[in-house]
Amino acid sequence: MLIVGLTGSIGMGKTKAANMFRTMGLPVFDSDAFVHELMETNTKVISLIRRVFPGAVNSVGINRRVLGQIVFKNRDALQNLEAILHPLVRMRQAKFLRSAKLRFSKIAVLDVPLLYESRTDEKCDIVIVMTAPRFIQKQRVMARSGMTEERFCSILMNQLSDQEKRKRADYVVQTGGCIHNTHTALKQIIYEIKYLPSKKWCPGW
Repeated sequence: MLIVGLTGSIGMGKTKAANMFRTMGLPVFDSDAFVHELMETNTKVISLIRRVFPGAVNSVGINRRVLGQIVFKNRDALQNLEAILHPLVRMRQAKFLRSAKLRFSKIAVLDVPLLYESRTDEKCDIVIVMTAPRFIQKQRVMARSGMTEERFCSILMNQLSDQEKRKRADYVVQTGGCIHNTHTALKQIIYEIKYLPSKKWCPGW
């Protein structure tokens, strides 16, 4: 089973690409969605975050906006948060891959915003990076609820640059134009790689 890593900086169209892969019948693991699930329902995670970031947790639960304000301005704080979350994400990714293998999937997709930063790329056979012109990226991100210029810049500072991601990728897909072109490009990639042997998958992934 071929393991495909899907990534891209904020606002580059990664989520739409993941949905396109789903429409092609490919299993896709959404790392961001799982992190949100952990922070909403996992009592151990909530307890650890309360201990490390007491100001980000109230009687209702974790205030993700407050937590984001803390970690995106402080690299050490971000690393502390990642130390809580990343091991659990990796365990769930492995469970997802085992399940995909049992269903005889030939390709499984890991949708990971911090693919390179978390070194998950080292465990993928193929990496696809979604990209777009900077002005389009900024338009998309600034249209999000609660987004500010300062927060946008902080997020970018804590991510590997788009240029570096594109340099490391096996495939780069542009999303600044027609959505049909993006879909066609992704279908072409799957056509090219679907019979490649996996060098990364193993039961102990």
